[in-house]
Amino acid sequence: MAERKGPLSKGQIAPDFTLKDQNGQEFKLSGMKGKRVLLSFHPLAFTGICAEQMKALEANKDRFASLNTVPVGISVDSVPTKKAFAENLGIRSTRLLSDFWPHGQVARLYGVFREKDGIAERANILLDEQGKVIFSRVYDISQLPDIEEVFGVLKGL
Repeated sequence: MAERKGPLSKGQIAPDFTLKDQNGQEFKLSGMKGKRVLLSFHPLAFTGICAEQMKALEANKDRFASLNTVPVGISVDSVPTKKAFAENLGIRSTRLLSDFWPHGQVARLYGVFREKDGIAERANILLDEQGKVIFSRVYDISQLPDIEEVFGVLKGL
């Protein structure tokens, strides 16, 4: 798969992928047709801002559901690490996806892999029901994404 330079932009069709979540269950993007999907990329589990970013997804699960949106967290951590991270944070509903092997393949596909660091950027990419990008933003690695920004986009649809 070719690596993108820069994140997918509004209007582009999101490439399909399959990754395992923290419970070892497969998540296939194309299986989400008919639902909106928030791909919330984060650098690494067990880091402060990443923890807050993932807890915000879990804390807002009902709001996402009411807007026909499935939020998922994605990082280059392994499945066992994602499982321990989810348990540590009390995450029970939100799927945390492992982009571990091939290392960062989905982050590369979406143009948000930091080659020099071997991790994903901190980014939110929101897809519509047909898998088209409706919002894409890369944040400073030290910045917690504002979840209300995502809800603003969703409510404006």
